[in-house]
Amino acid sequence: MSVNLARTAEGWWAATAAGMVRLALPATTTGELLADRPALDGAIADALAAAPAQARPVGSLDLLSPVTAPARVVAQMVNYRSHAMDSGMDPDRVPPAFFRKTSHSITGPLGDIIRPAGVEFLDYEVELGLVIGRDLPVGSTVAEADLSRYVAGLVVTNDVSARQIQLTRTQFYESKSYPTFTPVGPWLTLVDAADLDRLAELRLTLAVNGEVRQDRTVADMIVRPAQALTLLSRFQPLAAGDLLLTGTPGGTALTAPPKVMEKLAALLPPATKWRLFFRRQAGNPRYLHDGDLVTAAIATDDHALDLGAQRTRVMGRSP
Repeated sequence: MSVNLARTAEGWWAATAAGMVRLALPATTTGELLADRPALDGAIADALAAAPAQARPVGSLDLLSPVTAPARVVAQMVNYRSHAMDSGMDPDRVPPAFFRKTSHSITGPLGDIIRPAGVEFLDYEVELGLVIGRDLPVGSTVAEADLSRYVAGLVVTNDVSARQIQLTRTQFYESKSYPTFTPVGPWLTLVDAADLDRLAELRLTLAVNGEVRQDRTVADMIVRPAQALTLLSRFQPLAAGDLLLTGTPGGTALTAPPKVMEKLAALLPPATKWRLFFRRQAGNPRYLHDGDLVTAAIATDDHALDLGAQRTRVMGRSP
């Protein structure tokens, strides 16, 4: 059965029927918290049995990201069929691909997304995050039945992206790694094998100023978590507290141009092609603007497995 944990400057908290109860644990990082699972499970049991008087309303807590930096932050590229089609790709022919983000990009679930000066065409990508619970050495093979051995928890994430940097410079690392470009939380939802069996039922939704932009379940995913971890471990070890973002569904601001436009653009010099492309994108109202409120949530439709919702606001930074 899943358990929702939260982190504040004071420490770690467990969500109970009466409210949030502080865990009596010294861990300051997500890795430390998950590395000693017997101590964590004992502290959660104590919290669930605590008197209601010890509980605090969640609204009284200043929630931080439940994934702490430094940590490895890895992301899957084009991993939902709907996103592949939005990107002008055949979902059955998209090769598995990964990229890194800086852990410095991690921010909390209720803060601001800071748009750096000069960065335009800011986009959103709600993603299911897998929080690793134990060492995953290079060369590991993860079977579906073994997924709970390596995945300790799930989190809501938003892979914020500066599209003109990503596309014109082919720079995924920079375009997705500015400070505050990875909101995480509100919960670190600890899961067991039965919870992970319901992964395909999790629904990812993202809205901007109340308008739903993304709404798909994990069933739309191309490379599922066990296979993704196996492929990633060919070259990348992971450890407790590391984070894997598993891709975003369709509905982002960026979409591929019509095929005719792509063929014509291929005949142009790169500088001219991108100038024309972003001139056209400037008329797209779906990109994020200063003051926009972004709400991202992940849960099964019956809310038996609910990772919570984050509310972040886009703020510009003057030169």
